Amino acid sequence: MNTKYIEWVLRISVAGEFIGHGVFALQGKKDWVGWFAQFGVADPATATQLLFLLGAMDIALGILVLVKPMRIALLWMVFWGFWTALLRPIVGLPVWDFVERWANWGAPLALLLVVGWPRTAKEWFKR
Repeated sequence: MNTKYIEWVLRISVAGEFIGHGVFALQGKKDWVGWFAQFGVADPATATQLLFLLGAMDIALGILVLVKPMRIALLWMVFWGFWTALLRPIVGLPVWDFVERWANWGAPLALLLVVGWPRTAKEWFKR
C-alpha cells in the first residue's frame, strides 16, 4: 500500500480528533471545566477561559496537521493526547476511559513515525 494513503488517513484522523476535542473545549464542556479544580483552578470562569485557550490550540493543531504536519507539533499532540487520556482515571473515571483513548496519542505517534523521526533538532520544525 502507498505510504501517502496511510499518511493521509492518519492526518485526517488526527485532525478530526483534535478539532473535535477543541470544539468541545471552546464550548466549555462542563465535565472538563470541573476537572481543573483537581489541579488548583477552582474558579469555573478561570477554568473555562483556560479550556477555551486549550481548545483554540487543539483546533489550530488539527488544521496544521492537515496543511503541514510539523514534527514538533506531532510530538506535542502525542504528549497532549496521552495526558488528556490519562487525566480520566486521575479525576476518578475508570481506567478503561484511559485505555479507550489510546488512539488519541497513538495516531499522532504513528503519523510522526510515517513522516519520519527527526535526526537533528532542526528537523523537528520541518515537514
